[in-house]
Amino acid sequence: MASTAAGKQRIPKVAKVKNKAPAEVQITAEQLLREAKERELELLPPPPKQKITDEEELNDYKLKKRKGFEDNIRKNRTVISNWIKYAQWEESLKEIHRARSIYERALDVDHRNITLWLKYAEMEMKSRQVNHARNIWDRAITILPRVNQFWYKYTYMEEMLGNVAGCRQAFERWMEWEPDEQAWHSYINFELRYKEVDKGRTIYERFVLVHPEVKNWIKYARFEEKHGYIAHSRKVYERSVEFFGEDYVDENLFVAFAKFEETQKEFERVRVIYKYALDRIPKHQAQELFKFYTMFEKKFGDRRGIEDVIVSKRRFQYEEEVKANPHNYDAWFDYLRLVENDADPDTVREVYERAIANIPPIQEKRHWKRYIYLWINYALYEELEVKDPEKTRQVYQASLDLIPHKKFTFAKIWLLYAQFQIRQKNLQGARRVMGTAIGKCPKNKLLKGYIELELQLREFDRCRKLYEKYLEFSPENCTTWIKFSELETILGDGERARAIFELAIGQPRLDMPEVLWKSYIDFEIEQEEFENTRNLYKRLLQRTQHVKVWISYAKYELSINGPDRLQKSRQIFEEANKGMRSCEEKEERLMLLESWRDFEREFGSESSMDRVRELMPDKVKKRRKLTAEDGSDAGWEEYYDYIFPEDAANQPNLKLLAMAKMWKRQQMVDEDEDNENGEDNDEKSPEKSPEVAEETSPPPPPSDEPAAPPENDSERNAENETEEETKDGDRDDSSSSDNDDGGKKEKERKSGEDKE
Repeated sequence: MASTAAGKQRIPKVAKVKNKAPAEVQITAEQLLREAKERELELLPPPPKQKITDEEELNDYKLKKRKGFEDNIRKNRTVISNWIKYAQWEESLKEIHRARSIYERALDVDHRNITLWLKYAEMEMKSRQVNHARNIWDRAITILPRVNQFWYKYTYMEEMLGNVAGCRQAFERWMEWEPDEQAWHSYINFELRYKEVDKGRTIYERFVLVHPEVKNWIKYARFEEKHGYIAHSRKVYERSVEFFGEDYVDENLFVAFAKFEETQKEFERVRVIYKYALDRIPKHQAQELFKFYTMFEKKFGDRRGIEDVIVSKRRFQYEEEVKANPHNYDAWFDYLRLVENDADPDTVREVYERAIANIPPIQEKRHWKRYIYLWINYALYEELEVKDPEKTRQVYQASLDLIPHKKFTFAKIWLLYAQFQIRQKNLQGARRVMGTAIGKCPKNKLLKGYIELELQLREFDRCRKLYEKYLEFSPENCTTWIKFSELETILGDGERARAIFELAIGQPRLDMPEVLWKSYIDFEIEQEEFENTRNLYKRLLQRTQHVKVWISYAKYELSINGPDRLQKSRQIFEEANKGMRSCEEKEERLMLLESWRDFEREFGSESSMDRVRELMPDKVKKRRKLTAEDGSDAGWEEYYDYIFPEDAANQPNLKLLAMAKMWKRQQMVDEDEDNENGEDNDEKSPEKSPEVAEETSPPPPPSDEPAAPPENDSERNAENETEEETKDGDRDDSSSSDNDDGGKKEKERKSGEDKE
């Protein structure tokens, strides 16, 4: 128990840090270093200087130092710096034998240490022990042959000693290990310093085989050129081109070869080299090649040569594009446009054949639209440029055989083929082509093209037959009916034209009936058949009550010279107004009234003008509730509505609206009068009695009978919108019509309300 108690007492108590916040003054590492520098805590006093006066003291000093070095080595033999310091100390005392012994002991510890070998050899060279140094270098390159520094030092020492043969022998031993490029260049430069050009050439032969790179072949060729061996240099370039072949070709090699030939004034050889290279190097790797070729042609070539450079560059670019994506028809078009301008017909045909061989993989018309133009351009090239009709006919026929006509066709190529046959004076062939087209795949464009073709040939009977076929194929096409009737009109057969129009308007389905009726009416007007025109308008109005038809009918009656033309036109406007009362499109009804008003303004009297003005609607602002797609409430929106006087009598809620507007206007007038009276009374007496104030207060709004509850939704919406409409009443009322009309309406409304 006592021991445990003593043990517990020995354990120090850990102080609990209550405040763990950072100190107010922080000490940085920079501050600590600065203080240490200022106080010079790390500076040690220099050791005392020792003066040696006799040999005994010197021996004691040497013994002490050697003992210290040996102790350091004994502590850690692998620290080579201790060995080097020991050996250098012995070297400083001219104790070469002891230093050599120390280096040898160190090499036994670590014979792969490069620094140790270098220090050892440098000591022997400083002490002029050449054989010892040579022996050390030989041992070093034998043990570590991949350390280039040993070889450089060794060869440099031999060359400085004038031992050229020994230096060459060292280089040869080095080259057997196939070192990097700089070692070979050092060997070559060594031979060139002693004018051994042939030996340098031999070294280059071995060098380009050990390091087969383009830059090394170029250096070899420039070496030959520098020493005046032009034929050898050209041969080196040719050997390099053969050595690399077409798989590992490089633009730098050809550029250097071309520059060499350019310095030798062999311009044709330069041009051949550039063209040979451009045909074999990919475009993205031949940018510099194109650049130097262009510069060469600008300096030594003619205009044709410069154009050839540009054309060859672009042709190479297009070849790369079509190789990457054979179905890129835009690239084929650009390529064909280029070769058509500069190449011979056989080359152009070969490119066309390559292009049309890339058939779209999917039989959908949108994929064939660009492709079919390759065939069209091919046929036009054969016809216009090469002047070969038979080849053109073959191209057209091949293209038509290729297109899947059961799924889709191209009317353009049928029409071009037929026009080509006509240019070749083969009318029967052209008709046969168009007949085949209509039989295989009838289309609007084909039928129109065939009809235009026969029209140009003045074959009107054939045109009639074609129109009949066309209308059997597409009876709802109004344009065809109109063109057919125009043809009969031109031929002077009005009855046939009228019969065609009658058949047309009797069709159950038409794509543009309004255009057809307008053409029929215009035809009758041109024929001056006014009664037929009126009947047409009446028949059209039985089918549709469109406002433009009424306006056109009224203008037609106005355009006919006659004593009662104004009356007839006015009568049409009145009928239109009555017929459009039930029309939900109030804008169209307003358009009719505006057209009527313009008519009366130009041809009518003041009374007729007033009558039209009375029919003009009021423009009011309303609100309506919006509903989202999911049925939720989307808020309210404002819109403008037109209230026609003729419809106002049928809506009781409009009476309440008018009374509210009138009350507000009367209230504003009374306020103005009170203000004027108040100013006059102020001039007479500054104080006013409460009785007078009560007398001059504005009267309350008129209290008529209580309004009946709304019967339908429209009346209920109108009552909800009464307040907003009364706020904007004056503005909307003034903007609905002219100022004169507004004044008259106000007077009439006042009188009507007073009577009520």
